[in-house]
Parts: sequence; C-alpha cells; structure tokens
Amino acid sequence: MSVQTATSLYTALVDDAGLFPPTSLHMDEALARNRRDLERDSRILTHRFLCPASRLDRLRGMDYRPRRIGLIVDTSTLPDFADLPVDYVEMRLPADTTVAELAERLALADGIRLFAEVPPRKLALDLPDRVGLKVRCGGTTADAFPAVEHLGQFIRSCVEGGIPFKASAGLHHAVRHFDPSLGVDRHGFLNLLVAVCETVEGRDPVPALRTTDVGHLVRLAQAVQEDTARQARRLMVSYGSCSTSAPLADLRALGLVDEEEGL
Repeated sequence: MSVQTATSLYTALVDDAGLFPPTSLHMDEALARNRRDLERDSRILTHRFLCPASRLDRLRGMDYRPRRIGLIVDTSTLPDFADLPVDYVEMRLPADTTVAELAERLALADGIRLFAEVPPRKLALDLPDRVGLKVRCGGTTADAFPAVEHLGQFIRSCVEGGIPFKASAGLHHAVRHFDPSLGVDRHGFLNLLVAVCETVEGRDPVPALRTTDVGHLVRLAQAVQEDTARQARRLMVSYGSCSTSAPLADLRALGLVDEEEGL
C-alpha cells in the first residue's frame, strides 16, 4: 500500500472516548490525555473528545477545552452547547421515532451533524441532510456484540444508500479476537474498515468482518486502492475508542502506518 492510500484510509479515524468504559477516565485525566494527543498530532486521531451531555457542566469547569467535541446525548433533553465546539451530536433513536423525526425535533444548527444510533438490524434509509447513523459494535455483555451478518447488512445498506456512519463500543483492537472474559469474539476496527472497502467494491463484507487471520486481513488492507479508500472513509466517518494509543500501536505493529504514528 502506498503512503498516500494509507493516509486516506486511516486519517482521522479514531475519536477520543476516554470518558467511557472500560477506561472510564476522570474528566481531568481524559482532558489531559486529549491535550497530549493533540500536541503529538497523530493524523490517525480526530482529537474529537466524546462527552456525555450529562457531564457538560463538568467539562465547562475545566481549564482546558478540547478543540472538537462529539456530544453523546444521555439526557432526556438536549442541553445548550452553543458555547462549545461541538461538531457531532450522537443520540440513540427513541422507540417509535424515525430518524427524520428525531432530526426535526433536535433542529441542530448548520455545521452540526446528527448521528442517530440504531441497532444493526434496524435500517434507516432516505435520511435528511447532515444526518448519519451510529452503530454499536459491542459493550459490557456478550449480547451487546452484533452478529457479523447483522453488521454486514448494516454496512451494505449504508454503502448502497450513501449513508455516513460512526461506530462505537467494543472495537478495542484492530483484528477480531476472542474475549474469554465475555465468551464472545470482539469485532476489530480494521475488520470493520476493510469490510466497508470490500462492500464499496461490490463484495460481501461478512468474510472481512469474520476473519481472525491477521495476515489475510492485512493483505486485504494493503490491497485497497486510493479511490476505494476515500469512498469508504466518506461513509465510515470514525469510531470511538476509549484508548487513543492502542489503535496506533496496532496499526504500527501490523505495518500499516509509519513508525512515528505509534508514538
């Protein structure tokens, strides 16, 4: 893979979810890490700080504010955030509500995109402008991890409909692997990314999602062409990771990014 292709495939891939499990950093620790990451300026990180709406007041009381914020709505109403650099709002789709209805209700200002979280099997097409989907790829229990067939169907629908999406939860490492503590296979973020590329090129995403063969997955990633990489990343906007160092270390260890990206 050329450096140019690697750049477009992995640039601005990882959102900072340090406040969320299993890392669950305190606000001051999470912000200190965000500031260190920004100073190191890895192109793989978005430096977007994911913050629950319920903790915005705590964030406002800190001396340091992130350059970019992704607001995770965990409150009954959307709080005022006009004083903060929020560029995405992520919210679980309420029962008996369409994505279009949710977007109309929130009425976000221009320049702020909504990502509505839906189960992989609940597909939502014909979305309004500036609205995308969010898919949860895991959690603290085995049943929180979607089957590869369901995740594959979600990817196919997004590719066919040109729907941007974000991913969250469970994507701790690049390659799919078994977690003995939960008794389940964890999805890999590289599996997910390659699966989107496979779908863009008209192939079934499920084999790429399912594989635990590190060498095979790396070869698929290395074979991605520049046009495919760009199209795939327009669709897969980013994913949230509680660790901002593990994704860099994994990509470096797999030989998919330059050595300095793992620093």
